[in-house]
Amino acid sequence: MTALSGLAEQGGGAGPAAPRYRLVIFDFDGTLADSGDWFLSIADRLAARFGFRTVAPHEVEMLRGRTTREVIRYLGIPRWKLPAIGRYVHALLAQQTDRIALFDGVDMLIEKLALRGIRLALVTSNSEANARAILGADIVARIDWFECGTSLFGKAPRYRRVLRRAGVAPREAIAIGDETRDIAAARKAGVTAAGVLWGYANREALTHAAPDFLFESTEQVAQLLLGESLGSDRQDRQRRA
Repeated sequence: MTALSGLAEQGGGAGPAAPRYRLVIFDFDGTLADSGDWFLSIADRLAARFGFRTVAPHEVEMLRGRTTREVIRYLGIPRWKLPAIGRYVHALLAQQTDRIALFDGVDMLIEKLALRGIRLALVTSNSEANARAILGADIVARIDWFECGTSLFGKAPRYRRVLRRAGVAPREAIAIGDETRDIAAARKAGVTAAGVLWGYANREALTHAAPDFLFESTEQVAQLLLGESLGSDRQDRQRRA
């Protein structure tokens, strides 16, 4: 794994380098959308409805250090209940998408990647309608493929489907997510695996999953993928204004 602390401060050079990857596959919740607090706010409601244990406030950080499978076992959720829980959560979120914001820098990152000719895909267990509503029309227009409604551990086949549709070899693609299952799916599909530290899983869990890259900010994502910072674009816009 390559840690990218300090990358955002490097910058400079004679101009942007050629993009490092032809395809970027993004996770949604916890990677682009800041939905963690919303999910926590409905946790007790889900526990009561589907009959699993509740999460005490002091347990949240401990669970962030576990893999997805470990969390499911800890909460006592039978695997057969997962699809029903997912459908219920997505239907509930559909009524409250206005409560979910994007993480800082996501809109500018997506814009810059698309303008540089990098193909973009979204692979998520959330519904496509929810993802589109939260992302907004401008960002949606820049995403080439939506693979939504995946099962909790079914992302790898969706990654492979995106690769086929894009005509891109696995070595030319990177998958970026916030959970250990995202890293595992990237490994199964043969694409570069990257984790973000602003989402659900904490540093310990993601480091143990051994991604190729671990990002602390959207600025670092831009530095790796584009060889330039998001800040340079902000400065250009200010000058034009």
